[in-house]
Amino acid sequence: MLDKTIVKLLNEQINKELFSAYLYLEMADYYADNNLDGYENWFYVQTQEERDHAMLIRQYLLNNGEKVQLAQIAAPGMDYTDFRGPLVKSLEHEQYVTASINNIYSEASKINDYRTLQFLDWFVQEQGEEEKNADDNIKKFDLFGGDPKGLYMLNSEMKTRVYAPPSLVL
Repeated sequence: MLDKTIVKLLNEQINKELFSAYLYLEMADYYADNNLDGYENWFYVQTQEERDHAMLIRQYLLNNGEKVQLAQIAAPGMDYTDFRGPLVKSLEHEQYVTASINNIYSEASKINDYRTLQFLDWFVQEQGEEEKNADDNIKKFDLFGGDPKGLYMLNSEMKTRVYAPPSLVL
């Protein structure tokens, strides 16, 4: 059995990951509404990844005999005024998720919960990738997005992103 604090934090993380999926779906819809199908695709793939993160945590809890407690998922309710806005919000959100994962890791470390630490190692690495991707998207947009041809090329690049299921073995 897992420590009650760890179970509570992991259940809360499921909610955060599902909210992340909602947030990225809203961003995908924003870009779809503005005819940027590449950015729509990039954020739709991100939606799928976040959903999978929640499912991995769910399965970890179940595999350890713990009850999954789903909570209400808030609507993101973001209102973007330009194409850069969602990119900045996605980096800020990934930093928030990283802090949350790090908090669970810290709590598991305090009680020598090595099984949970090993499980969370994948998420720590994943968050590093997530933050880098979000930061790269902003940097590329800042370099090329102000020009219609540059935005067209960035949009085309974003369209090539393909969903790949996570490789974490539970």
